[in-house]
Amino acid sequence: MYEDLLNHIEKYIRLNDAERQLLVSVMRYEKVPKKGFLLKSGKVCSSRFFVLSGCLRQYIIKENEVEQIIQFGLPGWWICDHHSFENNQPSEYCVQATEVSEVAILDAAIQEDLFSKIPSLERYFRLIFQRAYDASLTRIGLEYCMSGEERYHQFAKNFPDFVQRVPQYMLASFLGLTPEFISIIRAKKGK
Repeated sequence: MYEDLLNHIEKYIRLNDAERQLLVSVMRYEKVPKKGFLLKSGKVCSSRFFVLSGCLRQYIIKENEVEQIIQFGLPGWWICDHHSFENNQPSEYCVQATEVSEVAILDAAIQEDLFSKIPSLERYFRLIFQRAYDASLTRIGLEYCMSGEERYHQFAKNFPDFVQRVPQYMLASFLGLTPEFISIIRAKKGK
């Protein structure tokens, strides 16, 4: 069940058999229905979620009640409100399944004990956070340096299957566009 998680971790660090068994013994598994929530705004994010299958989205609800998607979680990706998780404070975000999904869950309550027993996991998470930080900076740069149409084409080039996988309104929210604008872009491509 956790083979994908273990394979992902071992791209960054090596675990011996005892460490693999310990990690698996403390992880929780959850199957999340489409539109099911792993986190709702106002609640403390007490877990990190590793996507085994399906797709998750993390979003915030803006003042005008419009959802702004901050990130998606695809198989092999972690998703979490790190600020809420690390500071034990209510989250501003929601984490919701966009399709039936399976996740491996690492609870905050056991994380420090797990890190003391498997110190290399701290290195693993540092490397993962570095990659996530780089991706965030790249995304911010694209927002400032590219037009909406260029952002859409760049994203579609990098993630062609994903563009077809999520509803257009969610993709628009993530890219800071409107669904109508994406329809215009797609119509141009069809000509």
